[in-house]
Amino acid sequence: MSRELLLLRHAKSSWDDTSLSDRERGLNNRGRRNAPRMGRALSERLSAQPVYVSPARRAQLTLGGLQDGWPPLQEQRHVTEEALYTFDYGEVADWLRSRPDSDMSIFMIGHNPAFTELVNWLAGRRVLDNLPTAGFAHMRLRIDTWADLSPGCGELLETLFPRSLDG
Repeated sequence: MSRELLLLRHAKSSWDDTSLSDRERGLNNRGRRNAPRMGRALSERLSAQPVYVSPARRAQLTLGGLQDGWPPLQEQRHVTEEALYTFDYGEVADWLRSRPDSDMSIFMIGHNPAFTELVNWLAGRRVLDNLPTAGFAHMRLRIDTWADLSPGCGELLETLFPRSLDG
């Protein structure tokens, strides 16, 4: 049996207002432009499904932009997960291990370095140098249950980055 893991790093965040906490930062112009572009591109590759999203404002705004470019995604139930506001891949792996086995596919919006390191850990080797902002990674996991998640159980099937949509 296998499961699917879909990871989207939040779009480019704004550093304009230095009074904001990390959690409160929004998106800059590039981020606001790339989120809907990625939504349109992903809509051509995937079926709409629920998304688990970090509570960070930039992740929430990324989901909104994704939905703008991928309208059927708006009809799905999305879940804000406090556990996804982390930069530690081990914490994300622990969260994944707690998912119900009825979930055959999980789509998450979160942060680096957690997502890049998670991809490499799941692949059992370095297959991704950096998941850029608004970058997407699709993995197949050779596991029967989420609790079975372990190093080397995954295969990176596809990546899609905003820069590849240019031109």
